[in-house]
Amino acid sequence: MDRKINRIKTALVDKGKTNKWLAEQLGKDPATVSKWCTNVCQPSLETLMQIAKLLGVQVDDLLRFEELPDIAEH
Repeated sequence: MDRKINRIKTALVDKGKTNKWLAEQLGKDPATVSKWCTNVCQPSLETLMQIAKLLGVQVDDLLRFEELPDIAEH
């Protein structure tokens, strides 16, 4: 199932920043940041916290809780 769990790309656009800028700030490969922005994979919690700090947002602003499955489904 294809879920868009994070909203890193949206936050970058809102702040006028690029994937490349974020990759440089974090010392990460731009391809890795691109995968986060397209939700192909997810950053670690520590990295997500660093992204929030760099963008001046709360960690929960970077997450789409509605995309997570309901706990009762398991």
